[in-house]
Amino acid sequence: MAYAKAKDVDVSLIPVIDLADIGGGDSAVLKRIADDIVHAAENSGFFYVKNHGISDDLITQVYELAGEFFRRPVDEKNQVKVNQNHRGFLSTGGAKMSDDAKPDLKESFIWGLDVDDQDPDYLAGRALVGPNQWPEFLPEMQETMVAYFDAANNLAWNLFRVFATALDLPANHFIKTIDKPMTRCSIIYYPPQEVDAGADQFGVAPHTDFGALTLLRQDEVGGLQVQDKNGDWVTAHPIEGTLVVNVADLLARWTNNRFASTPHRVVNTSGRERFSIVAAVDPNYDTDMTPIVREGEEPLFDPTTCGEYLVWRFAQAFKYRNKS
Repeated sequence: MAYAKAKDVDVSLIPVIDLADIGGGDSAVLKRIADDIVHAAENSGFFYVKNHGISDDLITQVYELAGEFFRRPVDEKNQVKVNQNHRGFLSTGGAKMSDDAKPDLKESFIWGLDVDDQDPDYLAGRALVGPNQWPEFLPEMQETMVAYFDAANNLAWNLFRVFATALDLPANHFIKTIDKPMTRCSIIYYPPQEVDAGADQFGVAPHTDFGALTLLRQDEVGGLQVQDKNGDWVTAHPIEGTLVVNVADLLARWTNNRFASTPHRVVNTSGRERFSIVAAVDPNYDTDMTPIVREGEEPLFDPTTCGEYLVWRFAQAFKYRNKS
């Protein structure tokens, strides 16, 4: 059985938004950017951004390190095997983003806020908080990956300010508590899929993302597909100099489903290796996620915190978290 052919990307579904003047202070420019971003968030939940502020040099360094890391033998990569704080190497079969799907055909290396072993939240046993695991065989990873983590967060905080302003909220509404964000960054390796792997085998099975906002840097191989409102799959081709941004489940919940968290998947039938860089951006663990309602609306979700929600979702998706 073959995959249903995905349509090529339509910029009306996934627009390209230029952030070059986002910090210039021109109210007309900011309004245009805000209107474009919110329109995308309310409809497809996806958009590309160019002139996003993350340097090409940094992205290149991350890709080079990803190649070096994933091409090491598995026993070396397992020296930093993923732990209960969701830091480290996750081997093929370790993630399952949909209950009825096969495990995803990918490997990941995950890092977050670079705290040490004396961090009070870590010592208190708070879930998903803890030191990163850096491989001794690639000592330069720490500095480069921490720099990417910071750059991705800074971009996301600017986007959250735009979201808030466009919704007539204080600019800091979504970013009041970001001094200790739960953001997770990942480098991801997708091997070429075998021709006979079957139409139910994915690099990443159809899913929506867990957190608030996802920033994705694709390589030139491609493979990302987004589901439109008709249920058709649309290929989100790599566009040079851009990141793909998508609304994730927590932001949809936070906006009372005003913003769309849209199913997407990865199918690597290119015959080549595929690498991507992901930042799943979230505020602090205790951030209040009470839905923002418009006049006349009722909240669709009970109040929760960022951390409580993520811990629940992680238990469903990652095999290592369910071992006795």
